[in-house]
Amino acid sequence: MRSAQQILADSAVIAVVGASRDPGKAAHSVPLQMQRYGWRIIPVNPTADELFSERVYRSLADIPHPVDLVDVFRPAQDAVEVVRQAVAIGAPAVWLQLGIVSAEARRIATEAGIDYVEDRCLIVERAAAGLTRLG
Repeated sequence: MRSAQQILADSAVIAVVGASRDPGKAAHSVPLQMQRYGWRIIPVNPTADELFSERVYRSLADIPHPVDLVDVFRPAQDAVEVVRQAVAIGAPAVWLQLGIVSAEARRIATEAGIDYVEDRCLIVERAAAGLTRLG
């Protein structure tokens, strides 16, 4: 299993499930900051059409190209189904944001052989490792 920082270093395309239109929410500010550092953010939200200048998809299954990482901004009980969907699309890694922990989601990811991170923040890990995808 790769470390959280190694997953970020290896990922170029991040699908963000639960991406928010509300600039006051972490589900908006975190993906926006990752995008500013050069990651391609693919927002997944059933009620928005465009976020971060990217088309929004209703579900992971609707994304027409591979993603390197599925980042989850949904409650722990919803994370289980998101991880199942991530496995179904062949995502190599799943990341549950700060405060989101699910033993069931972890079990599904582990059994599928994909990398799994929970209760950690993308931007904190990015900053700690000094990672960027720019230039």
